[in-house]
Amino acid sequence: MRLGIFGGSFDPVHHGHLRLARECQRQAALDEIWFTPVAIQPLKMHGPQASDNHRIEMLNRAIESEPDQRPPQSSWRVCTLEIERGGLSYTVDTLRRIHEELPDAELFFMVGADTLRDVPHWREPEEVFRLATPLVVCRPGQPVPDLSALESVCTERNQPQLITMEPTSASSSEIRRRISASKPIDDLTPTAVAEYIAEHGLYR
Repeated sequence: MRLGIFGGSFDPVHHGHLRLARECQRQAALDEIWFTPVAIQPLKMHGPQASDNHRIEMLNRAIESEPDQRPPQSSWRVCTLEIERGGLSYTVDTLRRIHEELPDAELFFMVGADTLRDVPHWREPEEVFRLATPLVVCRPGQPVPDLSALESVCTERNQPQLITMEPTSASSSEIRRRISASKPIDDLTPTAVAEYIAEHGLYR
């Protein structure tokens, strides 16, 4: 199985996340994608605004809103390993656990091109990219990233693959900004997620 691990705060999940997942699945021929919400990002110590349970439920609703991802044929799922582990969420720990549970799976890890500069600050980056092939997502308007530094910490078998995607205006910060200004967010996130946010009064 070719398994993509998509980590992030998902605070909240939006159309850009879903588009990125679709493009990674298509361009890297992934069999499954596991959305893996963090507990606390080591490089963003302030943590998510919404609770763990709210972020998990919003992810589930977002996945269910995808026409091709409705049970029982869904190849997307929410992985709660990092939330269950608690504390700082280190990618290397998550990949090790998944590799232990699924030793025959070929793992891929999605990373934004704009975060490549943070790789040297990760815990055990060489081990991360020994366990998983990086899928480097280049967003529209960004220059093509220099992958040479990343290539040097990857194994010969796990060399990075560049993923391109169409423009999107969706972002979690824009959703939170609009909510605080009492503006609609229906164009940025699935209807089921927007309804959940309104129902629970999130981000106000």
